[in-house]
Amino acid sequence: MNEYTPIVMDHFNNPRNVGIINNHDGMGEIGDPNCGDFLRVFIKVEDNIIIAIRYQIRGCPASIACASVMTELAVGKDLDEAMMIDDMDIVKALGGLPEYKLHCSNLGATGLKKAILNHLARYMSSVKEQQQADKPK
Repeated sequence: MNEYTPIVMDHFNNPRNVGIINNHDGMGEIGDPNCGDFLRVFIKVEDNIIIAIRYQIRGCPASIACASVMTELAVGKDLDEAMMIDDMDIVKALGGLPEYKLHCSNLGATGLKKAILNHLARYMSSVKEQQQADKPK
């Protein structure tokens, strides 16, 4: 594991923000829960800002580190900024990854985007429901 930077090893050995948000505003999943790497991301949003983020993961050390650092990049950001976090932002924040592990950064970035899109879909659904309820009968 000496091919990993000290930052990768720190996030692997001490992953940040692991867990579940039971009353989440958005949830995204990527990977196959039955085999291979799998990530589930939960976000809590207030005034368009990600105020909390948690995740569950099964994967290699690089995948775990990518998910952990993704949470640090996303928390406190507004949804537009968080949607812009990409694979290379994650790799850069980790101080690099071996070439054959670069795909692991996709888990974090895509899981985050899916959680945000889920939140937006849920929000739009609630707005439509409210509009229907407000219509005169």
